[in-house]
Parts: sequence; structure tokens; C-alpha cells
Amino acid sequence: MTSVIDVRDLTKTYKQTAALDHVSLSIEEGSIHGLLGRNGAGKTTLMSILTAQNFATSGVVEVFGEQPYENARVLNRMCFVRESQKYPDDANAKHALSTAPLFFPRWNQDLADQLISDFRLPMKTPIKKLSRGQQSAIGVIIGLASRAEITFFDEPYLGFDAVARQMFYDHLIADYAEHPRTIILSSHLINEVADLIENVIVIDQGRIIMDESTETARTRAVNVVGDADAIERLVADREVIHSESLGRVTSTTILGQLTDADREFISAANLDLTPVSLQQLIVRATQEGTSLNDTAVRSLQS
Repeated sequence: MTSVIDVRDLTKTYKQTAALDHVSLSIEEGSIHGLLGRNGAGKTTLMSILTAQNFATSGVVEVFGEQPYENARVLNRMCFVRESQKYPDDANAKHALSTAPLFFPRWNQDLADQLISDFRLPMKTPIKKLSRGQQSAIGVIIGLASRAEITFFDEPYLGFDAVARQMFYDHLIADYAEHPRTIILSSHLINEVADLIENVIVIDQGRIIMDESTETARTRAVNVVGDADAIERLVADREVIHSESLGRVTSTTILGQLTDADREFISAANLDLTPVSLQQLIVRATQEGTSLNDTAVRSLQS
């Protein structure tokens, strides 16, 4: 597949703090990417630079093979739904949604009208008087109805209840299936978006610690529970990203594929294997500061 975003050695510093630290990645067209990580990890900074709303300290950023800054050929093909979009004090949803088609050549009004109805969005109430969820609905509607070739959603569901979040996910998948494009979805609700995203990009402290397919990520780790001594022998020379004990029972999360010999040992020692969800993997990796890209290389070499 063709990459639509290429980032090489991207760094962004604020005084003495590195928000992004030598980030390199490629994002392929026609797929949904999850941009995941803790608060302050650098997700919004990365999206802001890719959409030319912020400037890199150093490094190379190319979108559709060109630099995005002051480049209408690139910017007209992207949509960035920010976590806290600012509007004029007297603006209402009707104003915001009536001007959006001017910026997005692939805008679909029928989809916008359907979303307005589904989210029950008040059109004439000033945006500043809307609830947090209703304000988020405006961004979600613009992001979906724009049908931009690259759409960034930065925590788009803030203020949504469970029903509204599921409605967003359903509309996203349905419209993406009919009109494929590249979507980058930043979210804290990893378990909720795990079945939506095709590729996982994890940022921790300004660095990329994972960039791979969701399918690969799901097989990356396994949790072993049982006798502490047996588990200690099993995990020797392995990458351990989490371990906790209660008496003689230990629960340990390890990276890498299990061999036939491992499984024989696990069976003989009466150890239990439990799957590790994508959320557990990312939470434990960011807690431990583990670079999953590095460990992937070591696992393949072993």
C-alpha cells in the first residue's frame, strides 16, 4: 500500500521539554490507525504538526509527498477534529456546519443531516451553551461528513455517553466501508476502539514505542499465572512487562511467542495462560517504559 504520511526524525521541543523526540513513522492510505498513549505523550502535538497547525523543531514531515505548511494542495485533503475546538462566541451549530463544506471538497450533506438527527444536535443554540457532548458531536459530524482523504480525530468522544460513543463508532465503520480513506483516531478508550483500528501507533514520552498491525499486537504478549518458582524459570531471559505476586502465586506478562517446549513446561507446572488485551499491553508497556518496537526485533532474533 502507498503511504500518505511520512515522518522522519521529527522533534518538537518546548523550552527544555521534548514533546516529540526523534519520531519516525509512515501511515498507509485507506486504513484506520489508532494513535494511543497517555495524557501528555505527544499525540496532539504530532497531529497538529501533520496538519500544519504547529511547527516542528527539526525533522521532516511529508503528507501526500509534500510538506503541509501553507500548502493548499495538502491541507484541503485533510480534516483535523480537535479535542477542544474553538468557535466565535455567537456561533451555533448551524453556523459551523454551514461553513464546513467550504473547506472540504468531498463534503457530504446527506451524511451530515443524518448525523445531526442521530446525535439530536440543537442547531440554533450558541455552541458555548451546549453540553460537552453536544460540542463534541459538532466535531464528529464535521469529521465524518467531510470525507477528507485523511481525517484526524483527537479524543472525539469527550462528553459522549456510551450510546453516543457507539453511534460514532458505528457511523465511522459504516461510512469508512463505503468510502475508504485514512483515519487517525486518538483515544484513551483503548478497549472500545481496539476492534475498529487496523494499525496501532503508541506514543510514550514523545517516542514511538509501538507501530504495527492490531493483529500482530494482539499476539505480542501473554499472561502466565501460577507458582512463582515455575514462572521465574519460564520467564528467564524473556522480556517481562508486568509482574505481581500474592503469596506463592505470581501473575506475569511476557512478550514474545511461546514455543512448544514452553507450552509443555506450562502444562507440566500447572500454570495458567490468559490472553492480554490491547489495552493491557499498552498500559503495562507505558507503565514500564518498554519499547515494544525494540522488543519485537529481539523476539524475532531469538
